[in-house]
Amino acid sequence: MRWAGRRIVVAMVLFAVLAAAATWLTILNESRWDGPAQAIDGDSIRMFGEDLRLKGIDAPELGQLCHREGRPWRCGSAAKAALEKEIRGVITCVGRSRDRYGRALVTCRAGGADIAAALARAGMAVAYGGYEREEAEARDARRGVWASS
Repeated sequence: MRWAGRRIVVAMVLFAVLAAAATWLTILNESRWDGPAQAIDGDSIRMFGEDLRLKGIDAPELGQLCHREGRPWRCGSAAKAALEKEIRGVITCVGRSRDRYGRALVTCRAGGADIAAALARAGMAVAYGGYEREEAEARDARRGVWASS
């Protein structure tokens, strides 16, 4: 019985060590950017010469037109303008993975506020693997793209 108890303790210690190592490797793989950014379109920015893609949202393409009250409006340009407003000053972005185009997938904050959440809440981006609550809020209030077809 004593040998079985020791095996369990050894297994638990080994598991704890492996879990700690996995956490440490994840932290080491995280990339961080702090500073000014330029909007490329409604869901992508450039910092220090590198293109970064906001994780969890999808904005209209830069040249995309939407229709509101039977008239076209440049929803892609409006999405970029909304992102430009959110990234004024110094922002912080963190990410661990890349998209199929090689851009870092990042979560960015300005003054503690999540930039992608603000865009989804304003109706200038749709949820794409995140921010469903903010999208629903914008859709219910018919803000941004939700006020158009």
